[in-house]
Amino acid sequence: MTERTLAKSPSASAALDLVHGLQRRFVDKLQAASASLGHPDPFEEHTWQRDEGTHGGGNRLSIGDTAVFNRGSVNVSQVHYDDLPDKALGSATALSTIIHPKNPHAPSIHMHVSWTEMRDGHGYWRVMADLNPSLVESAPKDTYRAAIQTAAGTTWEHGAAQGDRYFTIPALSRTRGVVHFYLERYKTDDDAADTALARRVIEASIDAYCALLPGCVQAHPEPSDDDRRRQLEYHTVYLLQVLTLDRGTTSGLLVHDQNDVGIMGSLPSHVDRSLLASWRNKHTPPQDALVDRLVDALPDASPTPVTTEVKQALAQTVREHYRAHPEALDMQAAGDVVPPTVANHLGDGSKS
Repeated sequence: MTERTLAKSPSASAALDLVHGLQRRFVDKLQAASASLGHPDPFEEHTWQRDEGTHGGGNRLSIGDTAVFNRGSVNVSQVHYDDLPDKALGSATALSTIIHPKNPHAPSIHMHVSWTEMRDGHGYWRVMADLNPSLVESAPKDTYRAAIQTAAGTTWEHGAAQGDRYFTIPALSRTRGVVHFYLERYKTDDDAADTALARRVIEASIDAYCALLPGCVQAHPEPSDDDRRRQLEYHTVYLLQVLTLDRGTTSGLLVHDQNDVGIMGSLPSHVDRSLLASWRNKHTPPQDALVDRLVDALPDASPTPVTTEVKQALAQTVREHYRAHPEALDMQAAGDVVPPTVANHLGDGSKS
C-alpha cells in the first residue's frame, strides 16, 4: 500500500491540521473520561486510502463493546483531485464523529466539521454538533446547549433552526436528538474568523460532552431493562435517520466504496430489526422499499447485531437504492441550502 497524498492547497492543509487536532482532543478527553470511570480502554486506529492513496484517504479512531462505550468512531478524511484539473471539486477535508455510550442515561454525541474547496479556490465550512440521548428526561441538554450557544455567538439562532430542520424524521414525526446546530456552506469575508468559529463550536461540543459523560454514568450505575429497551429503540431510530435521510452519508457512499466501514462507523452495535420493519408503511415510495432492503440486510436476531459485515451490506444497499432511484435524493434531509457536492450525487460529499 502506497502512502496517501495530501492536498496541495494551503487552505486544505490548514483544515487537515485543524481536524487532526480536534480528533486528538476528542479521543484524549474521551479516554480520560472513561479512565475516570475505572476503564482506561484505548481507541484503535484504522486507515483507508482513496484510489490507493492517489486522491488522499483518512484514518478513524474507534472503540466499542467496552464498559463505557457501545460504539464510537472519530474519523478524519481528506480527498483531493490535484491531478484532475477538469474536476470542479478541489478537495474535501473533514472530521466526522459519533459516540454511543453503553449506559442508556449517557447521551450519544454527533459532530461534523469540514472544509470543501472548489477548483477555483472558493471554499466553505460545514459545521454540525448535536446531542442525541436515548432517555431525553435524564440528558443534561441545557448544559450542552449553553456551551454550543456561547461558542456559536451570532450564528446560534440560524444554526439551531437549521439543525432542528435537518434532523427531523418526517415518517416518525420526531427529531433525532434534542440539541442541534448546523451551518451549511458557511462563508463570510473573514476567512480567519470563519475558521475560528468552526474550531470553537467543535471544541465547545467536545469539552462539554466529555465533562458531562462521567456524571451521567455515575448517576445511573445500574440501568433498568426498560432503560436498555428504550436505548435499543433510539439506536434503531438513529440507524433509520442516517441511512434514509442523511445527505452526507449518502453522498459518501455514492461517490466510492473504499471507506464503507468508516462511513458506517456511526451505527450503534445493535438495533431492533422488527421495530425498523414496522416503520416501512410510514414511508412513501420509493423509501418504503429502502426500509425493506435495510431490514433484509440485517440479521434475523433480537437484538440485531450491526457487525462489520452488516455495515458493508447496509452501505451497498443504500448505494444501490439511490443509483436506482436518484429522485429519492430530494426526499433526504436539508437545511437552508443543499451543497452542490450533494445535489450532484456523483460528485464528492464531505463524508468522503
